[in-house]
Amino acid sequence: MSNTADVIIIGGGVQGASLAFHLAQRGTKVIVLEKQFIGAGATGRSSGLVRMHYDTEVDSRLAWVSFQYFRNWKERVGGDAGCGFTRTGFIQFVEAKHIEALKANVKLHQEIGIPALLVTADDVKRLAPYLVTDDIELAAYEPESGYAMPSDTANALMTAARARGVRLVQGCSVSAIQTAGGKITGVETAQGAFSAPVVVNAAGAWAGQFNKMVNLDLPYSTWRHDTMFVVRPPEIGPTHPTVIDFGNEMYFRPEGELTLVGLEDGNPLGESPDGDADHAKKGFVERAIDRLCLRLPAMEKGALHSAHGGYDGITPDQHPMLGAAGPEGFYLDCGHSGTGFKTAPAVGLCMAELILDGAAKTVDISSLLPQRFAEGKLIKGNYENIWR
Repeated sequence: MSNTADVIIIGGGVQGASLAFHLAQRGTKVIVLEKQFIGAGATGRSSGLVRMHYDTEVDSRLAWVSFQYFRNWKERVGGDAGCGFTRTGFIQFVEAKHIEALKANVKLHQEIGIPALLVTADDVKRLAPYLVTDDIELAAYEPESGYAMPSDTANALMTAARARGVRLVQGCSVSAIQTAGGKITGVETAQGAFSAPVVVNAAGAWAGQFNKMVNLDLPYSTWRHDTMFVVRPPEIGPTHPTVIDFGNEMYFRPEGELTLVGLEDGNPLGESPDGDADHAKKGFVERAIDRLCLRLPAMEKGALHSAHGGYDGITPDQHPMLGAAGPEGFYLDCGHSGTGFKTAPAVGLCMAELILDGAAKTVDISSLLPQRFAEGKLIKGNYENIWR
């Protein structure tokens, strides 16, 4: 089997799988190198929220394009395997100091075409009577949003990519990136050399080490995030909306008879991505239960099911690095900072356009170029950064 391709992708998470799929749709010969298995890193630990509420236009547009894939998976991706998209409706709660920003965000989303609207506390009570809304003036509501299954999504994209000729090599660690005359020529791995004029770093929490292999000095770190699953009591019912609750620094969504909960503070930076992800950090579960019960008092009758951690790559402005950097032919698709799952279909499409056509046309991603850090052009949204 040939070890030569047009494009080599390092990393078999949802970003690498999406890019492989979109490149293959254009007839590109692609090899994906994954050191473990599909979705083994951040993807397999993702909370899987599918919503469009962001406080920057580029994020909202990427999420909106991606939503068309999640909602119409069979038509867009094909195959028997789906992404597991489940519509629950999505509610965004903010503190009083962010109400004007919330209004501006919803106005932007509506201009893009996203089905989003402002709702009152009484509206929220009608949607979900079990939610505490005493501290809520207004909230953003997306009736069509929900969640999808991250590992299923990545595997379905990779299956569709392989059906179009992509070669997937699992259990394959990249040890060096080869260059000649300032241009990419391929990579060295535990399974031998692979050749291509283009290499894409989609390695998530491990991406920093590959940037260093080509002497890229970029501000890149790791970010750990814990989540737990709770068995819902019958008082809440068979399901509930997906919620991001800035005031309580928390989000939650349903999954069958369970509710997934994550916190937006206390997430360590700079740890080894090879750390223990099978267990949550000490104290996380207690903090998460306390906050969940503030917004959902009936959860006091719930029961802990499980808890675990996960790692992703993070940048100073908590936005990805998308684009060319370093030697000619080296591209970055990393640093998604824990929010890359819901934008992965669109990012893969835009990166394929960038690599093959010289620019992304579906969504303008030029603001996400890696060079923005050296140029002091960090991305700032209407809300303060929430990963603390």
